[in-house]
Amino acid sequence: MTERLSRRDLLATVGVAATGGVAGCLSRVPFTGRSIDEDGLPASTTATTEFRGDLHRRGVYPDATIPEDPTIEWAIRDVNTGDHTAAKASPVAIPGGDVLIAGDTGEIRRVTPDGEVRWTAAVDPTSRGIHGTPAIANGTVYVGAYDGALYAFDLDSGDRFWRQKLGDAIGSSPGYHDGVVYIAVEYAVPSGAMFGVDAVTGEVVWDDHRPTDHPHSTAAIDLDAGRLVVGSNDGDLYAWTYPARTFDWRFSTDGAIKGPIATVDGSAIFGSWDERVYRVDLTDGAEVWSVDTGGMVMSGPAIEPATETVYVGSHDGNLYALDLATGDERWRFDAQGRIIGCPTVTAEHVLVGSYDRHCYAVDKKRGEETWRVQGVGRVSSTPLVADGAVYFADRASPAFLDDGSGRSGGLYKVGPIAD
Repeated sequence: MTERLSRRDLLATVGVAATGGVAGCLSRVPFTGRSIDEDGLPASTTATTEFRGDLHRRGVYPDATIPEDPTIEWAIRDVNTGDHTAAKASPVAIPGGDVLIAGDTGEIRRVTPDGEVRWTAAVDPTSRGIHGTPAIANGTVYVGAYDGALYAFDLDSGDRFWRQKLGDAIGSSPGYHDGVVYIAVEYAVPSGAMFGVDAVTGEVVWDDHRPTDHPHSTAAIDLDAGRLVVGSNDGDLYAWTYPARTFDWRFSTDGAIKGPIATVDGSAIFGSWDERVYRVDLTDGAEVWSVDTGGMVMSGPAIEPATETVYVGSHDGNLYALDLATGDERWRFDAQGRIIGCPTVTAEHVLVGSYDRHCYAVDKKRGEETWRVQGVGRVSSTPLVADGAVYFADRASPAFLDDGSGRSGGLYKVGPIAD
């Protein structure tokens, strides 16, 4: 008879460490959930699925391809029904072909490629539900919600493992590494914090309350550079050493840093509401370059090292392709509406959603439109490419929000035109 080890025992072998707090941390909220059950799954240091691909948050999938003649195969409604203007949660791929989508209704769905909902789970009641994109590690789904709690659900069944109350709201996406889930948390003061939470029990193992004014940004972890970085609405980029998690430096901009941070070649790249895109050295926080756009930048950049290109959207409605080394503009594409979600880069295209209700595929060499498909509301999620199909989510239509005569926001699958 083979002995089945608990997830806690397995994760202990890859270095789950409960380190003490740092200077400036507040008293911790008591753990109120339950530990992840024994299931015999092998532990992993890195996640199966992270928002934007991995902890660098680069959003590049060099082998992925998209449909040549696109059509919307199906749409699942009532994913997003609220009017909050922040970027909505993005679909993520599950090994085996299914897709996971969270919404501002507070529900999470596991959906098959045929559009069948395998299960639906929910966070506790909250007015804005979920905006962050889940991470998946060791058969567990991790996601934060606007009730200020981080949740863990079973990937197979949707059953809740635990709920850990951390603050007043969470709009960012979690990151998993080495048995710990990292996430930015908001407080009503306004203030905020970065937390590290034990992936098995939900207990807090690290926190730092330096970020202020509702940190909504998604953190990046760069193992080569040894840094964890996150932005905040106070306009600062914060950096800690990693894995030691000691505070190192901050870099200030003149506007809120709301979008995800991406890292490459020892630097962080991100946008600010001061209408600029920045590249900052991870060693000391020195600016490498910055570029003006025509509007605020909430979109997180996609970084393609192979072509030395940064792709990022702006409130001015343009998708920009920038030289990684200098920040010089290579091309811009007019998406006819604000871009607040992140671009996704494939073998030949850049996919991006727009406030004009379309998801665009843009030729990444020429910056020209290849195709577009239309939803019912503003497309603020990050498109997903999986098995040759494209998935994206949108907000509810303006009519739905005004008087209920329109349609709620949904998850869409874009595939080839059927024969």
